[in-house]
Amino acid sequence: QNAFPYLEVRRPFILGTRNHQWKATIGHRFAELLHTKTGKLTRLYTQNIDGLYEQQCDGIPKEKIVNVHGTIGRASCESCGAEMDFDVFCEKVEHGIKDIYKQDPRAPDESTPITCESCGAATVKPTTVLFGSNLPREFFERVQEDLPKVDLLFIAGTSLVVSPANSVAYSVPKETIRVVVDRNPVGQELGIDYSNNPKKRDFFARGNCDEVFLDLIDELGWTDDLKEELLPEASVELLKTKRGVTK
Repeated sequence: QNAFPYLEVRRPFILGTRNHQWKATIGHRFAELLHTKTGKLTRLYTQNIDGLYEQQCDGIPKEKIVNVHGTIGRASCESCGAEMDFDVFCEKVEHGIKDIYKQDPRAPDESTPITCESCGAATVKPTTVLFGSNLPREFFERVQEDLPKVDLLFIAGTSLVVSPANSVAYSVPKETIRVVVDRNPVGQELGIDYSNNPKKRDFFARGNCDEVFLDLIDELGWTDDLKEELLPEASVELLKTKRGVTK
């Protein structure tokens, strides 16, 4: 297969991920703190392909992260599956893949193949799942391993309409508490209960993910562990407001 169209279109995103052009939010940091503070993070399933967890949340072990739709933050060979070090891959992209957007004057005029160090095929790309491709085998293996023993499930910032990723929401045990963090009551067709039944197991934390998770972080006494220099501007403003800091 010809990897050039994908690599040329994604070049700014690949290099921006390496350069931390986009920063992990308070929502990302909550998952990191949950692990570092309590050790109770069983697994983090993410549908996002931005690589923010792998590249910036160092407190979460890589084996705790399941990228359901792959990630821009890891590269592997489509032919043999061998991984390439992400920094090495980015160097090859920066110096060997042309910039179709004409934003980088240092980019080459023409693209050259990025070959696999194991099999030699020119099919190395980020591990993002392309339309029509199968999800990573890890997803199916981990859900079988993890879900039967989960007692608390956070469902955050997802419409729950994409299958099979949405199966996580209804595959946990019946006694598992499910906390939905979203602006809208998602997943009703999957059995999530938004009624006033006092015996229901589902809790709806309505709102912006950063705001909700910041409130939770504050309740847990972890606010001082959030570092402003590691957060995007919008998250910093929320944090300053929570801390009572004004401009």
